[in-house]
Amino acid sequence: MTGRRRLWRRVAAAWLGVVVVAGGLTLWLRDSAEPPEPHVREEASPTPSLPEGWESACAGAAGPDGKGQALCIIRTR
Repeated sequence: MTGRRRLWRRVAAAWLGVVVVAGGLTLWLRDSAEPPEPHVREEASPTPSLPEGWESACAGAAGPDGKGQALCIIRTR
């Protein structure tokens, strides 16, 4: 094995060691600095609620096929 190849292996091993140690220190310092927060579950409805008066806004929408299937867009601010 040539001296140059051996040098690159040592440099790569040293770099890997530095990365592992720095990552471990980062995790250790981060965990010790912040107290753990309790996990909170938020309940969400499966569908969003519609604004009041949406029935009258979409009352005339019978759809192009006459079966009542139409797209009604309601814009609120």
